[in-house]
Amino acid sequence: MTEHAIQLVAAARDASRNAHAPYSRFAVGAAVLLDDGTVITGANFENASYGLSLCAETVAIATASAAGRLRDIVAIGVIGGAMDAEGRATGTSPVSPCGRCRQVINEAAQMGGRDLPVHCGAAEGDAIRTYTVSELLPEAFGPADLGIS
Repeated sequence: MTEHAIQLVAAARDASRNAHAPYSRFAVGAAVLLDDGTVITGANFENASYGLSLCAETVAIATASAAGRLRDIVAIGVIGGAMDAEGRATGTSPVSPCGRCRQVINEAAQMGGRDLPVHCGAAEGDAIRTYTVSELLPEAFGPADLGIS
């Protein structure tokens, strides 16, 4: 387990405490690492109109993009789990990004010219599984297919 994996999973756990998940009661936190060591976090944000909900990974990556740093993302960490009575994520199994988030992560990866590591952690404990974006989303369609990088 790398230092970055541990750092990003810890930051994702902290971010998950800010999840707005009154419908699913499933909190997710994400943290992206930029090339200068900056960490940007996000938490899922649900909406009564479910289709308008935002995933933690998307929030973190969009925040990096809004700061002009999309191409600077070098790694991402994510955790998730059922919320307890205090709103904290629980569970000892690592959680991986949904399909939509894998596509969003792929966008950042291709724009930065990197096969980003994705550190998937458990809400509790120290279980972490690390994948590359290309492992999570093989043969992905992205900016490179449109001649953009």
